[in-house]
Amino acid sequence: MSYYSISAILTSAQKVPCTFDLPIPNLGFLDDNPGGDIAAHTPLPLPLYLAELLAVQQLDNKPLLTLDLPSSLQPRVLNALQADAKSVDLRGLEVYFFEGAARVLELLEEELLGDVLCEAFKKRAAEIADHARNARGGTSSGEGGEFLRGLDEWERVLFRAAHDSSKAVRMWMGEVKGAK
Repeated sequence: MSYYSISAILTSAQKVPCTFDLPIPNLGFLDDNPGGDIAAHTPLPLPLYLAELLAVQQLDNKPLLTLDLPSSLQPRVLNALQADAKSVDLRGLEVYFFEGAARVLELLEEELLGDVLCEAFKKRAAEIADHARNARGGTSSGEGGEFLRGLDEWERVLFRAAHDSSKAVRMWMGEVKGAK
């Protein structure tokens, strides 16, 4: 995570579901109970930056909390990504879907989840490249427009880079043909 990256900061602020494994004194304000304690087995959504810090802490060789899968990484979403990755509106799930998923995967040992996300990104990246080569910049309406509206932030950066590169190549080819 880059200290100055706006996307990293916004990803860190996304809430993720957690379950406290131990009672924690004086942290009740996290659960709208100022001055109180957090009881063991209390489910509580926390910002990702705080969940990451608490998930790696231990007390008497027991973790303070367990990080649960966010709703954007539940089996229903993963099944949809496996079936047809291009049809899933990732932006509707999380604006920073892949960045948040990568951060969560650092804390969980879910190899299958990582494989599904990697394959989905590859399939979506190929579709993004196809749309980026469109002479109008892939902004056409219809199915392609729906797909582009569902891109998360990483994918939007990828689309912009691919579109700008394609445009630069077309300009260069025009200059080469004009020089002959």
